Amino acid sequence: MSDLRPSALEALRELVGRDDAVFHDGQFEAIQALVEGRRRALVVQRTGWGKSAVYFVATLLQRRAGAGPTLLVSPLIALMRDQIAAAERAGVRAVAINSTNAHEWRDVEQQLAADEVDVLLVSPERLNNPAFRETQLPALVERIGLLVVDEAHCISDWGHDFRPDYRRLRELIARMPADVPVLATTATANSRVVADVAEQLGATTGGPAPASGPDADAAAGVLTIRGPLARASLRLGVLRLPDSPSRLAWLLNHLDDLPGSGIIYTLTVAAANDTARLLREHGHAVRAYTGQTDPDERAESETMLKRNEVKALIATSALGMGFDKPDLGFVLHLGAPSSPVAYYQQVGRAGRATESADVLLMPGTEDPDIWHYFATASMPDEERASRVISALSSDAPTSTPSLEAMVDIRRTPLELLLKVLDVDGAVRRVQGGWVATGAPWVYDADRYRRIAAERLAEQQHMLEYETTDGCRMEFLQRSLDDDTATPCGRCDNCAGAWYPTSVGGEASAAARGALDRVGVPIEPRAQWPTGADRLGVPVKGRIAPEARAAEGRALARLTDLGWGGTLRELFAAGAPDAPVPPRVLDGCVRVLAEWGWAERPVAVVAMPSRSKPQLVDSLARGLAEVGRLPYLGALELVDGGPTGQPGGNSAFRLAGVWQRFSAGGLGVPAGPVLLVDDQVDSRWTLTVAARELRAAGATEVLPFALAVRG
Repeated sequence: MSDLRPSALEALRELVGRDDAVFHDGQFEAIQALVEGRRRALVVQRTGWGKSAVYFVATLLQRRAGAGPTLLVSPLIALMRDQIAAAERAGVRAVAINSTNAHEWRDVEQQLAADEVDVLLVSPERLNNPAFRETQLPALVERIGLLVVDEAHCISDWGHDFRPDYRRLRELIARMPADVPVLATTATANSRVVADVAEQLGATTGGPAPASGPDADAAAGVLTIRGPLARASLRLGVLRLPDSPSRLAWLLNHLDDLPGSGIIYTLTVAAANDTARLLREHGHAVRAYTGQTDPDERAESETMLKRNEVKALIATSALGMGFDKPDLGFVLHLGAPSSPVAYYQQVGRAGRATESADVLLMPGTEDPDIWHYFATASMPDEERASRVISALSSDAPTSTPSLEAMVDIRRTPLELLLKVLDVDGAVRRVQGGWVATGAPWVYDADRYRRIAAERLAEQQHMLEYETTDGCRMEFLQRSLDDDTATPCGRCDNCAGAWYPTSVGGEASAAARGALDRVGVPIEPRAQWPTGADRLGVPVKGRIAPEARAAEGRALARLTDLGWGGTLRELFAAGAPDAPVPPRVLDGCVRVLAEWGWAERPVAVVAMPSRSKPQLVDSLARGLAEVGRLPYLGALELVDGGPTGQPGGNSAFRLAGVWQRFSAGGLGVPAGPVLLVDDQVDSRWTLTVAARELRAAGATEVLPFALAVRG
């Protein structure tokens, strides 16, 4: 393989299906480093540069020389789908092992055994799946021809979404034969992220990465090929409007003016759903796309967008890395991502094969609060970590549901914490659950303080991007440590605002009307939580129908675009306890008027509140007065009242309120009772209170709350 370029160029032309295709600057250098140099390489290049061509061409050359398959670590199922489709077009035999195709795993194993696979795609989480790690990975490591880590900025402590499984790659690399080449690719990385990635690849960069061209210092260990990040096709802009109704009204007026089809990003699931609903109701062909959307529906939505069958997908960050629609005409944000890295990643979906695409950011005053919530939700806590390690045995595995009932941590944060502790070597995932390794573990407070400080700095950069009077593309490039940055001549600061700023009165009224909607269902609990009996709560299985609450209602979710802002102010830290505001009471009355219950309630009862007694009492009295119903008062607190705190898991939350309420002195009449509370989170407080009221004679309990958390 002494003369690699002709064979590499031939493979490239097979890949893209064009006889006149040539390499972009840096592509052949990366391929040569992998195939001839057996190097570890990091490629940081803008979206559309052709990073996948590097690893597909290298794979074809390696396979023709007798090497084993490429292992491609890819973070998202949507990204895997696009990568497999691209591989098929190039004649590369690619297969995936992920959570959506378990029915195909046996076939994949047989194909691997028969050497009929060129590229195996797996998620980083799959590397720690016990069955894959112990039965498939060892044989694969012996045969692997090339390791590729796509979207490698996820390796960094502060990348896409703090996925600790990416830190496991260093383990994998250490197990591989020393001459197996490794390629990491990303379109979004500043110098700090580059250093983080290089460290996980098994070496340091030996100093800042160059702005362009290959870093040929062999002593550095990792070859960094970093190109300019300017995207000449993107026309950037920032439009600041006073509130959510104004932003939605702008969309109603001007969505059809945006070129082609595109993506509208929101910061929360509720915002994506609310926005999609409003736009559909006014005749716009859009669909919501979030992490809570059914996987089949997500795949269908991706296809519809690629075929221009919808104007836009209203999406959270669940739609991002690797989604490939070369002619995507626009990307618009309702609310800003928390860092320039995240923003550049998302806007990079647009204009990959077009001369022009529009990128508009419409920031919200609530953005920093949302950033703070997500940032703190993913950070490990020392006390919780120690609790988990202490609860685990070094011999018998403990399942996640059982552990959840032992340590009072909800399932999602518990799973994330277990992954962090697994990567740190303190616990290990095995068949049947988790075990403690017995290895010494110390909470790395300095590391997490550094992460928190970096997050705050990147949030500040995002705020500065919104307000800069300089070139916006240049600002993004410099935020990503691209020293080639120069003014783009196209953004709103370089060439003037290219977007309309008007908001029509009719659209504004429609948006405000949509955001003024009230009423969110409160689904009743139907099953007692696993492990409650171990905490002294003598229940298990299904909740008896005669002891359950009925479906309830809340005014709104705290994350809603409309009433959410009012409710967040009401429940903000330090907000005083006060009677319910008249406007909020009016909204609650509207909820009751639209409820459509089978039988009207005969009385109103309040929950005893530790933090907002005036608010809850005044709300219950107000509803009783409007409905001309007797107000029986609040349930009595027993033994000091509930001890459960927000954030605990179901078993502990139930134990915290079990037998803590009494309806004995209320004189509960036979018939439906309206049960009033301030906020709903786990629903165990309402479940236990409803059980008590049913036992006291209520034929049905109708829960009502101001807010649903989340």
